[in-house]
Amino acid sequence: MDKVLVIIPAYNEALNIERVVGEVIKNHPVFDYVIINDGSTDQTADICRNHGWRIIDLPINLGLAGAFQTGLKYAHRHGYRYAVQFDGDGQHRPEYILPMREKMDEGYDIVIGSRFVSEKKPFSMRMLGSSILSGAIWLTTGVKVKDPTSGMRMFSHKMIKEFADGLNYGPEPDTISYLIKQGAKVSEIPVTMDERILGESYLNPVNAARYMGKMLFSILLVQSFRIRNRG
Repeated sequence: MDKVLVIIPAYNEALNIERVVGEVIKNHPVFDYVIINDGSTDQTADICRNHGWRIIDLPINLGLAGAFQTGLKYAHRHGYRYAVQFDGDGQHRPEYILPMREKMDEGYDIVIGSRFVSEKKPFSMRMLGSSILSGAIWLTTGVKVKDPTSGMRMFSHKMIKEFADGLNYGPEPDTISYLIKQGAKVSEIPVTMDERILGESYLNPVNAARYMGKMLFSILLVQSFRIRNRG
């Protein structure tokens, strides 16, 4: 199957999910999709089922890593060539999926939808953290990733299998850094991302600082001792 699977992890996204999935289905029907309902306690699952959308219900909240890995297991089982992480909060734009796929066709293993290919990062504590992570990835791999915290990432069939089989593969900057060190070819294409319109993001200032610190520690130290899953 020479198609892209759009994986949409969703946790309590009842305010956004109808708009997000509806846009993908209506305006980009060439792409297959699957919604991973990550143990939502609101009406996310009911909205999806009422529309007859393709949904996998997780009985408890596994977090982004567990939800996305579920989607990649689905992609691997059904033989998709590419899979893209597409957040259920409305920040990602589906019109960038095709350009990401075209870049993947050049032989890359991972393509990141980057806000900063040609734009400078605005000055903020969060962007300072992003810049520090970029520097840490460059220091440990020799590869410059300009938007390491972008959640819009497309993976090749080889990467789909690796994520599907691995127990500790989260779609996070430290895993991207690790895979680069293992030989994965990574590229970025320029994208624009929208602000969340409804609902609240998990990454408030305190959680964002903790996240950046955790990723930095992992990239600089933990990944050096990580054992690769070989299936």
